[in-house]
Amino acid sequence: MRKGLLALFIIFTLVLSACSSNSKEGGANKPTESPNAQQEQNNGEADKDKEKDKENQGTDTGQTFDDGVDEAKLKETLDQFPAAAVERVVTTSVPITEMLHVLGVTPVGVPTSTNPIPAAFDQVERIGSPMQPDLEVVTALQPQLLIGAESLRSTLEKNLEGIKLERAYMRTESFDDLKLSFKALGTYFNKQEEMNAVLKSISDKEAELEKKAEGKQLPTVMLIIGTSDSFMVMSEKSYLGSLVNKLGADNIATSILKVSDTYSPINMENVVEADPDIILVLASGDHGATEDKFQKEVEKNEIWTKLSAYQNKKVHILDYSMFGVTSISNVEKALTKISEYFYQ
Repeated sequence: MRKGLLALFIIFTLVLSACSSNSKEGGANKPTESPNAQQEQNNGEADKDKEKDKENQGTDTGQTFDDGVDEAKLKETLDQFPAAAVERVVTTSVPITEMLHVLGVTPVGVPTSTNPIPAAFDQVERIGSPMQPDLEVVTALQPQLLIGAESLRSTLEKNLEGIKLERAYMRTESFDDLKLSFKALGTYFNKQEEMNAVLKSISDKEAELEKKAEGKQLPTVMLIIGTSDSFMVMSEKSYLGSLVNKLGADNIATSILKVSDTYSPINMENVVEADPDIILVLASGDHGATEDKFQKEVEKNEIWTKLSAYQNKKVHILDYSMFGVTSISNVEKALTKISEYFYQ
């Protein structure tokens, strides 16, 4: 009887031990994931990496100076671009073409334009006008990204309808626009060294001219642009207006004439009342408005001769190639030239 009980006890103990061992092994081995589940996990991690890349864009530029670029607008601009930098780029904008050249980025396609394209891009394919590129040429180049001017976004979008192509639009209309877009391109294409060199030089020029203006009364200014039909007044929304505004001078189009558009008809009675200290005339033969045409405008309307700017020989005809086209390369020269008129 005792031998039977002892045998039963031993068997019971062995069974408990086996159960305990199986339980531990089961806890240590996780169920094998299905291939689909594993792929979904990998895709999710890849998406997170892309989002992280976008979040990091523009945050590490190696800058040790304040370039004055609005960081919120910079992020908004960068958010248009693909997460990873691409190699095959076309652009429909002359100012952006110039920026890419300065940064050392060679596009596969650039716009056809009467405005100068960097000589280094002479062999780069022309894709047609900034407003209406040749879609066959664009498609044949197999670009991964098209970069256009924000001011032409709606027109370009209509022309590019149906084409599967990543697109980004950048502002190039004003002084601050140039710096913003240049920084966005430099950041996206990982060209921080080239980018910072240019932005630092512009920042230094701003500081130099700001110091030069200390203790001086800045003039009131009227900005005029000539067209084939007439001359119009320019507000601070124009490129030239943004330069004048950056230097701190008073553009009468905004302060006195209260114009809201970039270009507005000239009301001479209001101009006489405002009587600006300086008049800057942007005349271009390519646009039908030469310096001679402005002189004829003055001759046929003697009201011009009553203005202080005219009597004091403070009417200046500006070079259209420098002030009529936005340019990251010319912006320092443009600022300096305008300041010279102010401090003569």
